[in-house]
Amino acid sequence: MYQLTVLYNQPADPAAFDKYYDDVHTPLATKIPGLQRLSVSRPAPGPDGATPAYHLIAVLEFASAADFGAGMGSAEGQAAAADVANFGQAGAMMLSGEAGVI
Repeated sequence: MYQLTVLYNQPADPAAFDKYYDDVHTPLATKIPGLQRLSVSRPAPGPDGATPAYHLIAVLEFASAADFGAGMGSAEGQAAAADVANFGQAGAMMLSGEAGVI
């Protein structure tokens, strides 16, 4: 399995970020060819109440690196990647690589 993990920094307006992500970005991302699964988590404050470093973490799963490359290189993948600029003004880190279960 091959994964793309996207770590979104804390936005200035979390409610607006979430609405855009859920209503616009997620439908774009789910159209990426070869995408097998998309999971999203919104980290809660730490035990001491501290704001987490990231507002949202998305994990996109593909069967292989080749499927990932083809999917992200497609028109749908390029549209989803370009859309991040429309809501991710606080910044996002993208990490990709092979994933396994221990």
